[in-house]
Amino acid sequence: MTTEEENPQATAPPAGSARRALAGRLSWGLADQAASSISNFAVGIYVARSLGVTAFGVFSLAWVTYGVVLNVSRGLATDPLVVRFSGVSDASWRGAVARSTGTALGVGAAIGAVCLVVGPVLGGRVGPAFAALGVMLPGLLLQDAWRFSFFAAGAGRKAFVNDLVWGVALVPAMVVAAGVGSVAAFVLAWGASATVAAGYGYLQSGIRPRTAQARGWLREQRDLGYRYLVENVSLSGASQLRAYGLGAIVGVGAVGAVRGAELLMGPFLAVLMGLSLVTVPEAARVLRQAPQRLGTFCLLLGGGQAAAALLWGGALLLMPDRLGELALGAVWHSASQLIVPITLGVAGAGLGTGAAAGLRALGAARRSLRCQLFASVCYVGGGLGGAAVAGTVGSAWGVAAATVSGSAVWWLHLRSALRERHHNSVPEVRTS
Repeated sequence: MTTEEENPQATAPPAGSARRALAGRLSWGLADQAASSISNFAVGIYVARSLGVTAFGVFSLAWVTYGVVLNVSRGLATDPLVVRFSGVSDASWRGAVARSTGTALGVGAAIGAVCLVVGPVLGGRVGPAFAALGVMLPGLLLQDAWRFSFFAAGAGRKAFVNDLVWGVALVPAMVVAAGVGSVAAFVLAWGASATVAAGYGYLQSGIRPRTAQARGWLREQRDLGYRYLVENVSLSGASQLRAYGLGAIVGVGAVGAVRGAELLMGPFLAVLMGLSLVTVPEAARVLRQAPQRLGTFCLLLGGGQAAAALLWGGALLLMPDRLGELALGAVWHSASQLIVPITLGVAGAGLGTGAAAGLRALGAARRSLRCQLFASVCYVGGGLGGAAVAGTVGSAWGVAAATVSGSAVWWLHLRSALRERHHNSVPEVRTS
């Protein structure tokens, strides 16, 4: 499928100017992820302190469910948007954003309705929490859709401001929820503040989401959307299966140790997530402006992230036990034994994201789906197989080996996709 009319450029921007623009967009991606991570961390701490362990577990179930639904929305709505409408003309971008955000709203309304039906059936504390989530899902998904829409347009500053608005709105909402003291109240407060930011996104863009055109968007993007849907859900599902399996094989304490080691990598993972917001749009721009440089761009992107992960892991190995215990308490002793395999796993994932960005920019959804399914199967198999053989440490090493193997497959597929594109390429006609 071809994209809509691209933004005609008579001449490419100077190299220095292009590099400064790229650095600016990457910086806004990092800033936006920092704002999002800080607000999510603050919500988690505040809710945990306000509700206690059991009720916080119920809130976490709603949070995890939102994460799965978010992956569904991104696969169908915003992932195709950033692949096909990054760096295009303003008219093409605005039309695509209207349909994409309308699709995100539609996904939120449809799955929200299911939550509203399931909530009363579940009953107890879980039921009201899921019913509240159902009410808030449209606003939550629309806010996320605006973020990706802005990054597709190279306007990361707007995404950052939108997340700041969500963070500011969270403060009074959480205070009110604490006064009520129920899980459902906190879910409503969290979702209502996101809805405020979603409304502000409309003011920022001046684009009204077209829910009536969601079916048309899904039809137009079906070659990408449904594969990205499976790809995204398999990624989050593999992590959940590994956690549940590790708890069953080794014990719940093993899950806590792994989570503790992941928290040690938290600052770097926040950087990795921030970069992921802009890597696909930037790769798509490179493909349009200088397609012969796409492979080099992806290699520098993935290699840089892998090197940074290794440096961060090395710093953790040098951290005194006193600082580790201050950060994680009693979890530090078991988590510190996993630093090396966790670091290698994150480095492998960072290397693979470079190839993944290239495949998505090329629109090679079939190849990226194969890679993600392979990586997910390896992740679960390595994590659980390692746990059966050598407990928690074995699981960490199994995941590290699986992640590196998955990264190799991503790069093999990117190389094949670049060769196919070069072989099938035709001269491009540009208008001035």
